[in-house]
Order: sequence, then C-alpha cells, then structure tokens
Amino acid sequence: MILVIAEQQQGKLNRASWEAIAAAQQLAAGAMPITVAVAGGFNLAGVAGELAQAAVAEVLTIEHAALATYTPDGFVQALQQVIAQVAPTYVFFSHTYQTRDFSPTLATRMDRALVTDVIAIRAVGGATVFARPMFQGKLVAEVVPQGEGPFLISIQIGAYRADAAAKGSAVVPITAASITIDESKIRQKPELPFQEAKQAVDLSQAERIVSVGRGIKTVENIAIAEQLAKAFGAELAASRPICDNGWLPMERQIGSSGQTVAPKLYVALGISGAIQHLVGMKGSRVIVAINKDADAPIFEVADYGIQGDLFELAPAIIAELQKG
Repeated sequence: MILVIAEQQQGKLNRASWEAIAAAQQLAAGAMPITVAVAGGFNLAGVAGELAQAAVAEVLTIEHAALATYTPDGFVQALQQVIAQVAPTYVFFSHTYQTRDFSPTLATRMDRALVTDVIAIRAVGGATVFARPMFQGKLVAEVVPQGEGPFLISIQIGAYRADAAAKGSAVVPITAASITIDESKIRQKPELPFQEAKQAVDLSQAERIVSVGRGIKTVENIAIAEQLAKAFGAELAASRPICDNGWLPMERQIGSSGQTVAPKLYVALGISGAIQHLVGMKGSRVIVAINKDADAPIFEVADYGIQGDLFELAPAIIAELQKG
C-alpha cells in the first residue's frame, strides 16, 4: 500500500498534492492500493471531498485542534500514529517547505529511510529506484532505500503533472482517523505561514508564467516582460542572473536554487536554458521559448520555439493578445 500525505492550508488544497498522487499512481500501477490522508483542524470536508475524486482506495481525514495551525511537533505526532495504523509500504509527500520542515523528524522518530526531492521512479531488477537531483541538478542519483518499510518519499514539485493524477469513476470513502496529540510536547509557537519575503509569490501554484532571462539586456526592459505577463494573465518570473542583478526579487527565481514550477503555460523570454534553470521548469505542460540563438538549450525542452528578437516578438504577441 502507498499512503499519500496531502497538504492543505485554511481549507485550500496545495495543488502539489495532486502531483504526489500522480507519482503514487505510477508506482502502484494498479497493483497496490493508495490511501490519501490530509491533516488539519476541523472542517476538512471540502478538501477531503476534492481528494475523494482521485482513483484511490480511501481518503483519511486527520483532524485535531492542535493541527489547526501547522507545527512540526504536532504533525509528526499525528502522522506517526496514522502511518502505524495504515502500515503502508511507502509514504509519499510533495516536497514543499512544510514537508522539508517535519519529514526528517518523522523519519528519525520512526527510524525509517527518507528519500527527498524525487523526480522519477522506475523498477530495476525487482527493486524500486528513486531518482533525485544532486549538486544543483548537475547529477542525478538513483536511490534504493534500505532497511524496513515504510519508506518516506518526497516528490519534487513539477516532476509529475497534477493533471496526470487519474480520477476515479466514483467518489471513494472518506474516513476519520483516530489520533491523540499530547499538546504539552508541542515545542513551537505557531506563527504566520512561511514566506521567503514580505511580498513573496508562490509560483508553484501559478497556471501561467512568463519568465525572463539575460536576453532582456537591461533592467529597463523588464517592463516588456511585465507587459507580456499581464497580457497572458501570468505571473512574472526570472532566471538566476536577473535576480542576482536585483532586477527582480529573489522569490521570483526559477531553477535549482529558486522555485520549481509546473504551470500549464511557461513562456521563456530570452532564456538560454542552463541546466540549473531547466530543472525548475521542465515539468511545465506547454513551454514556449523565444530566443535569438537557434542553438540555445531551451529549444530542446520547448514545445514551441521562436527564433528571433524578443524586442520585436514580445510587442507583437502582446498586441495580438490584447485584440482578444
């Protein structure tokens, strides 16, 4: 069995949870049942109902007043009990900031293997192999977890498409898990949810992104990318050099040292396509690349490539979009 831990905040499901479900479905291949669990305070009926549409066996709600606001100690207590009750072979998470916060403690408490930031899963000689990037995406390690299960696996955001998660023909059962939490052992004082900066945007939730690279040439030309993003109804992002220069804030950086995204549309404007950038956006459903260099690596992953001057092409695209 595979247990997927979905993530929600204030009754809104993190769409990366669907990516973790898609990864679990690939591994299960119909041969293992999948249970999805979601934790929080009370009133989880909305997100549970959404998850119950997936092609899984069951949805578990983990409700307790101590889970209304996230703390690693509270979540570790709750999840350790649920995992013991369900007894899965694998536990899947999406590799969010929250998962990165509590999963090492959970794995240590359970004395079980944790494989993080997984981008692919395959079978080799009867063993399940998990691939994860190393050295900012320059290498990919293939990992076979050792010891007894359950094995804890976090799935890199964007490695699997949320819309690839299979939906069921009928709504599956929703069951309330029975847990107890010793609130005296919660050492943290809950604060506001983590943000990298005051005005940070979570690009992993964006459906459309226009991302700008060195081809924009000067900070004054960022306005062109902003206009294109507005025309598409998209979020504005950038490759690392743009953020390093201070032309856009760091929370808008895409890549191995920034955010990993998987939007429906990704427009790469003047981005050459270094591997560090590609690992952050290659899971996008449709990639459109605009670049003067016909040999730019970005064209190798693009669904649509336009070789040309972005200062001519971007205004033309904006004009066409504004006609609609």
